[in-house]
Amino acid sequence: MSDATQTIEVPQIYLITPPEFELSSFPDRLAACLDAADVACVRLSLASRDEDRIAKAADALRQVTHDRDIALVIDSHIQLVERLGLDGVHLTDHARSVRQVRKDLGDDAIIGAFCAASRHDGMTAGELGADYVSFGPVGETPLGDGTRAELELFKWWSAMIEVPVVAEGALDIDLIRALTPHTDFFGIGDEIWGSDDPSSALRALMAAMT
Repeated sequence: MSDATQTIEVPQIYLITPPEFELSSFPDRLAACLDAADVACVRLSLASRDEDRIAKAADALRQVTHDRDIALVIDSHIQLVERLGLDGVHLTDHARSVRQVRKDLGDDAIIGAFCAASRHDGMTAGELGADYVSFGPVGETPLGDGTRAELELFKWWSAMIEVPVVAEGALDIDLIRALTPHTDFFGIGDEIWGSDDPSSALRALMAAMT
């Protein structure tokens, strides 16, 4: 059998919540996605700074994720990880706080670091103890400063670095198809939550991996 026929190892799905959602309906939408696809992790990524609001959201999503043995991490709010019974934190300050957060949360917590498009920051985060490094946005978006994490970054990382990598931000079918051989996870959020049927939208994106 030719090597060309060998199956590419498919990246795992890392779901990212919308920045705002209705507690009355979103947990069910999330549950449908988790039941429709093999999801490795969910990130609670609320824009709100209201601790009570975040806590209620975390409680609702923790029930959904932990019932399915799926990790739930939170965006940035380090102090809430242990208080809310979450599995870890996704840091957005590149590599700056990884060392201290690892010391504070211990070895068992999941610590991820968003490093935009910086190879150097990604390497530093990995060396300091991050469990994964996230690069993005990979697609065109009016948000941020316009800098994209290009395909070449993922090709280099997957060939040279053992720390798992997440590709996220403005993904589409063509980008997923191109990045599949070079990333460990796809961080998917806004790409599906605007759909009337997020689970079907998720399956459509996953189909591009094969």
